[in-house]
Amino acid sequence: MDIESLQQWIGRTERRSDVVTATPVAALSATLDRDDPEPLPGTELSPLWHWMYFAPLVRQSGIGADGHPKRGGFLPPVPLPRRMWAGGRLEFHRPLRVGDEITRESRIADVRGKAGRSGSLVFVVVRHEIADARGPAITEEHDIVYRDDPAPGVAAPEPRPAPAGAAFAREIVPDPVLLFRYSALTFNGHRIHYDRSYATGVEGYPGLVVHGPLIATLLLDLLRRELPRTRVRRFEFRAVRPLFDIHRFTVCGRPDGDRAVQLWARDHEGFLAMEATAWLP
Repeated sequence: MDIESLQQWIGRTERRSDVVTATPVAALSATLDRDDPEPLPGTELSPLWHWMYFAPLVRQSGIGADGHPKRGGFLPPVPLPRRMWAGGRLEFHRPLRVGDEITRESRIADVRGKAGRSGSLVFVVVRHEIADARGPAITEEHDIVYRDDPAPGVAAPEPRPAPAGAAFAREIVPDPVLLFRYSALTFNGHRIHYDRSYATGVEGYPGLVVHGPLIATLLLDLLRRELPRTRVRRFEFRAVRPLFDIHRFTVCGRPDGDRAVQLWARDHEGFLAMEATAWLP
């Protein structure tokens, strides 16, 4: 694989515009089983809910076999079959609001190759600057990992036990309806999240894969349920182990000093699936 050629994408930019409309906000609230008031003009958007906007409106003829847009264009054409949202880092300068006209300036910040136990890996970092008429609102770095299909006979990485001592927790039932609704709200065509025959028969997963962004959203939703008046200043998360619709999982949290909260997702066997930290003002 020619990493140097892929690194020519570093610095490439893209600009998108959108409007924070109310219907997706109400729909995500329902999807997360919340009882929020009806969103009205001026209603603040919860952290990470901006992922419903700036949808990748690729024509049907531009979609690849996995449901993602075909390789190339803004993102580098990495010749590896699997693509996943591996994590991210976000700074929330102030909340977006229903009715805002918003823009997103995106830039390819880094492209790196690595040899892993299961084959080649390529990491792409995309930096987003999201703003409204008042100026910058969110700065985000989004980590994408591309990887080979697992080679036959190669053992999976040893799982890590999830932390003990959660101060608060909530069990999640990731049924196909939840995954489908989140895919629809984010206009995510990746078939591993809703097409069971593709997920199990082509990519070899045991079930439908729970979206990394959905898990991260559920972690901050847990914090919002426990501390409803608290704002999030900064948030970092990293996917560690996939979760599937065939088992329940638990989102957990505990304070870490006065201005931080440790958050994590624990699978049905007690292993760590995602780790995150939220910093408060």
